[in-house]
Amino acid sequence: MFERKKSAGKIYALPIESIQPSPFQARTHFDEQELAGLAASIRENGLLQPIAVRKREDGYELVAGERRLRACKMTKMQTIPAILCDYADEKTAAMGLLENLQREDLNPFEQAQGLRDVMVLWDCTQAEAAKRLGMAQPTLANKLRLLQLTQDQRQFVLDNGLTERHARAVLRLPENRRSEALITIAKRKMNARATDLYIEQLLNEAAPGRHRISMVKDVRIFVNTIDHAIRLMTDNGVPATAHREERDGYIEYTVRIPTAAAQR
Repeated sequence: MFERKKSAGKIYALPIESIQPSPFQARTHFDEQELAGLAASIRENGLLQPIAVRKREDGYELVAGERRLRACKMTKMQTIPAILCDYADEKTAAMGLLENLQREDLNPFEQAQGLRDVMVLWDCTQAEAAKRLGMAQPTLANKLRLLQLTQDQRQFVLDNGLTERHARAVLRLPENRRSEALITIAKRKMNARATDLYIEQLLNEAAPGRHRISMVKDVRIFVNTIDHAIRLMTDNGVPATAHREERDGYIEYTVRIPTAAAQR
């Protein structure tokens, strides 16, 4: 106990090769040019902020400081200043995510996946996670919705410089129409406002009024369905009846199905 108190906050020089990346790292893309700039700064001034690690049987596991660790490897450093932490998995994941959130350099999908991973580790609701992360629940819910896009759709958004708002807009469409919409949005270089209007237009085109024409063309299907339902009930002992009248421009059906009390 006393040794842990003494070592709290102490900085160690740990062999870089003994430090494994965090399995909870939300970020999947690191800007090589940015890392090179950080490495040049470290060569000139040293590492000003230690990384954080936790002990593992085969060495150490990174808790926070992925960029710093990568940059130090680029400088061919043998050891790196590190603070030793005693964190469980959920604390480690939260620390890594919060570090990236505070830097605001995660792309929207990395951020959403990181938030989902932390919720799984915490085994908590959106409301509980939002409170612990200091985030409004609607904001958290909107970010998690981004994971409804496929991996290909997410990559298309990133490759074409589309924003989180573009991605959220296409989620209003059925799954089978989202990819086509994303291609059109990118091709026409739509801003967020134009995208919202475009999606609204697509939804209006698919509104129920557009389907009524085809329904009228296939009216015989619905008539046969009613007749079949009546026959099915009568065959099973329910004395249902249907009265049909063809009027000017429409067909009128009156269907009578006796209740249990009326059949006694």
